[in-house]
Amino acid sequence: MREEEAIPRSERFLVVGLGNPGRDYRDTRHNIGFMLLDRLAERWHIPLGRVQSRAVIGSGHRGAHAVLLAKPQTYMNLSGDAIGPLANFYRVPATHVIVGYDEIDLEFGTLRIRPQGGAGGHNGMKSLINHLGRMFPRVRLGVGRPPGRMPASAYVLRRFRADELPVVDTMLDQAAAAIETIIRDGLELAMNRYNGSVLQDD
Repeated sequence: MREEEAIPRSERFLVVGLGNPGRDYRDTRHNIGFMLLDRLAERWHIPLGRVQSRAVIGSGHRGAHAVLLAKPQTYMNLSGDAIGPLANFYRVPATHVIVGYDEIDLEFGTLRIRPQGGAGGHNGMKSLINHLGRMFPRVRLGVGRPPGRMPASAYVLRRFRADELPVVDTMLDQAAAAIETIIRDGLELAMNRYNGSVLQDD
């Protein structure tokens, strides 16, 4: 953020996408948080090129707000080791750390925005809660349950099928718009406007 550090803490936001680094994990269900950060970086014209605190970051503005985008490079279960120090360094309060991540307990194509909560079995969220506490907003992106008896750990490391990609694209656009609304207008409006399925009824 650099010059943005002069902006009051109440006007700063750290937006985090969870995922695993490396080509092997690219475009998998577990990395939809990374995909969301890439979508935001494109929409906001913020390059993701710097590395700090074991995260790839980019900084810019949304209106009067300073924003920092971050993709932890620690692997999922240690995400908090990257994000906790970043939030401390830039003095971003936990209530302004917005986290996007995959959620197998939501139907594929569903968004669920919450102001706080537990980890729900998600290792990346467990790590973040250990560093930030429970009081940070999250944007959960539904990737659906694994088929049959497939272990969840194997399912989330699978790439999206070709026929699922249009829904993923819409879900990412809706999640990005939701985060813009959180920053500009607050969580309540974002929840009212964006919580639910992005799938269109026939």
